[in-house]
Amino acid sequence: MKIGAFYRFVDIAEPEKLQTWAKELGVSLNLCGTMLIANEGLNGTLAGAPEKLDQFFSALVAKTGALEIKYSFAPQRPFRKFQVKYKKEIITFKQPVDPNVKVGTYVEAKDWNQLISRDDVLLVDTRNDYEIETGTFQGAINPDTENFTEFASYVRENLKDKEQPVAMFCTGGIRCEKASSFLLEEGFENVYHLKGGILKYLEDVPVEETMWEGECFVFDGRVTVNHDLKPGNYFVCYMCGWPVSKEDADHKYFEPGVSCKRCFGEAKPHVVARARERQKQLKLAAERGEVHMTGYGPSDD
Repeated sequence: MKIGAFYRFVDIAEPEKLQTWAKELGVSLNLCGTMLIANEGLNGTLAGAPEKLDQFFSALVAKTGALEIKYSFAPQRPFRKFQVKYKKEIITFKQPVDPNVKVGTYVEAKDWNQLISRDDVLLVDTRNDYEIETGTFQGAINPDTENFTEFASYVRENLKDKEQPVAMFCTGGIRCEKASSFLLEEGFENVYHLKGGILKYLEDVPVEETMWEGECFVFDGRVTVNHDLKPGNYFVCYMCGWPVSKEDADHKYFEPGVSCKRCFGEAKPHVVARARERQKQLKLAAERGEVHMTGYGPSDD
């Protein structure tokens, strides 16, 4: 199954009409995933049979213009359903920035290592704490944010030298569009960001030259991808949403579908009971060779 992570900041005059059109087309092509539409642009990750996903993106580009798209593949459907949502922002930041008006300097994946190897460059990971848990670039600063809206406060409270070059990165590039625009608005003079994000870097930079450490968190059933953009070695704790490694699964507080070492003991008894029942139903469905409604279906694409 082919997966396409995409975005574009572009004026969408009639987002509701585009939402209806995209939903009808996506359903007809048997796609899965989520597409977000706002007046400021488009964002999402979709998956389907290669020729059908290509057909969808060709039609979408014809309507909205060129998109930034990163492709990868998975052996099964990485999403349970297909949905198209209208939002106030395609990436929630809650700051008055417009990447179409002001944005940092794009750095191609092939040039990224050279930039972040400089002693004068401050390297900042703009992703959230649970994403950084599975991997990041060598020497990158972790802002320790739970969501992207906290990034502005992190910058104002911690980044004081506005003359120092700042290089930022995120999964697919979209967060850095707003983050770099924000830093410029705050008076930073030299702002850079990785074009196409980590996914583009993993696609273009050979493993023997990489400065990436670990795996990249993605927002679908794969949970993470390795340097070959193949499904990684993590899964998500159903209770708290944090990634769980194979080593974490050996911890005494780990119970599949119920708890991990981070959240053990935090949920109320009735919530734990419901989680255990869900896990039981998943197991029974698997034994019958079926896919539970909360699981992911197999695919030959």
